[in-house]
This record gives sequence, C-alpha cells and structure tokens, in this order.
Amino acid sequence: MPPRDNLGEFEQLVLLAVFRLKADAYGMRVRQEIETRTNRPTSIGAVYATLDRMESKGLLRSEVGESTPARGGRPKKIFTLTALGSDSLRRSMEALSKMRHGIKMGDLEWLV
Repeated sequence: MPPRDNLGEFEQLVLLAVFRLKADAYGMRVRQEIETRTNRPTSIGAVYATLDRMESKGLLRSEVGESTPARGGRPKKIFTLTALGSDSLRRSMEALSKMRHGIKMGDLEWLV
C-alpha cells in the first residue's frame, strides 16, 4: 500500500517538472522549469534536497547520464517518476482539484 504522505506544494512542482522534462530532468533544468512556469525564484539547493528526499521515499529514481563539456565533464543525474511517484502526484492533484471545484479565480479577490 502506498504511503499516504501528502505532497507539499514544492514537492508537487518538482514532480511536475520531472514529468514534463522527461529525459532532461536533472537538477538545474528542474529549477529552471519551476522558475519559468511559476515565476517563482527557486534555489538549486532546495531542488536537490527535494529530489534526494523524494528519491529516498521511492517517488523518484535516478540514473547517471552522460558527462558534457558544458558541465566541466561532470555527468548529469537524471530523475524519473516511479509508479509510486506518479500515483502520489495524481492523488495530490485530485485532492487539490476537489478543493478547487466550484471556485472561480474572481471568487478569491476578497483575499487580497
């Protein structure tokens, strides 16, 4: 049975970035994807800590990619979602969708 840990917002963003980037999902690209899509400054340290934590929970797996001259010959660590990671992301997004149901963006104006 999968763990019932709820994903935090940043964890959701990281998993979504990994999903979107496919074979290009390494730390720096994950950070760039989050910043580009959310307009949210993101530290590379937070990204790597989150990637490592989610890998240790079984939500992601990694493999060592090719080394590149642009990286000074260092190889990239490429991340992919596991079945557990996909299921956790799906459940998290479903819960958010259920909470959002019936709320329009204009309804939130009173919060400002």
